[in-house]
Amino acid sequence: MFKTLFHYPRVLSRHADSPLAAERSTFLSRLASQGAPRSTLLGYARQLRVIACRLDKIRTGPVSIDEIARCGRRWAQQQHKQGRAQSLKWSAERFIQVACAWCRFMGRLKEDLPPKPAYAAKIDAWALFLRAEENVAERTIFNYSWWARCFLHWLKEQGLPLHRVTLTQVDGFMKQLSLRGLNRVSLATAVKALRRCSRYAYQQGWCHQAWASAIVSPRLFRQESLPTGPAWPDVQRLITATEGSTCRHLRNRAILLLLAVYGLRRGEVRALRLEDVDWTRRILRVRRSKTARVQEFPLTQAMGEALRRYLKTARPQGYGCQLFLTLRAPFRPLSEGGIYDLTRSLLDRLDIASSKRGPHALRHSCASFLLNSGLPLKQVGDHLGHRSPSATQIYAKVDLTGLRAVAAFDLGGLL
Repeated sequence: MFKTLFHYPRVLSRHADSPLAAERSTFLSRLASQGAPRSTLLGYARQLRVIACRLDKIRTGPVSIDEIARCGRRWAQQQHKQGRAQSLKWSAERFIQVACAWCRFMGRLKEDLPPKPAYAAKIDAWALFLRAEENVAERTIFNYSWWARCFLHWLKEQGLPLHRVTLTQVDGFMKQLSLRGLNRVSLATAVKALRRCSRYAYQQGWCHQAWASAIVSPRLFRQESLPTGPAWPDVQRLITATEGSTCRHLRNRAILLLLAVYGLRRGEVRALRLEDVDWTRRILRVRRSKTARVQEFPLTQAMGEALRRYLKTARPQGYGCQLFLTLRAPFRPLSEGGIYDLTRSLLDRLDIASSKRGPHALRHSCASFLLNSGLPLKQVGDHLGHRSPSATQIYAKVDLTGLRAVAAFDLGGLL
């Protein structure tokens, strides 16, 4: 690997003759196979040589993160004294990052994982029950488990075992959430999760009181908050901004079309795989995150062209079956946070007005546009993957087009 990176004999021999040359070369080959560019490989090769020369314990056995950190700080101080580094922080962090990655790759990193809290087993058991017995969606299970974990962690900090919890302690936890500034919708979500968790805990004998129904939830009014998104002309501007030939433009355009035209959730976009695009039948298969059902959509000409250009030009080849990957090596499936950052950054850059800035706002825009175009609620609900018409009716609560027509009507002749 060194011969492909270094051409000067003295530089090549310096790297080849330093300690753990074979291990360093293997790690660099792994990075290269993941698509790391030459500049990244050169930076890693130089830093790895320093690590191998200075971290003596790595040659004999496992090394801890604390030992790597101490060695990294000493290296940073020396670099700073010699005028090769302006900041101690970044030199030390770079040393630690590369050393931990290399040691982990070789199996020589001693990582003291924090012990799981005592309530972790209870959370796992409840999640399994929700998944197997009540057929709850994975995203909902994740959210419920998160709230239950917060509650049990708060009990641990208060020194209260679960079997001695009373309604007073539950009210104390809800008051603590309120003092943190959570809105009423978030507090109601927390109550919903705690009620469900407490019922299961009582059935399992983990607590002695059935206080689920007594937990007070903030009052929420039916359809008090309308789902809002950018106006459809702004959505068109958003998609137009991705007209380009760079890898970023090609990938982002395909994602935005899926969010805005197909109304997919970001988790559904992230879960798409290469085999979900049926080029023969011109069909796109989507696994709905809330119902776990597979829904087929016709592949429109614009969507098909966007995916074809992305797959042909922008997507790295040979890196798994996920449809959307990161743009930089090591290439990996795009995260939900990455899709959120993509949408928010474009909305901010184009100065588009919208109270919601994430990818779900485009789903709201899609629903509003379809309803204002005259499509029935049933068809719009089917397009969005709603199980009940009531989930679609909220978009029809305020028909802005209809209200403008009423406002423009001259009532003078009737008075």
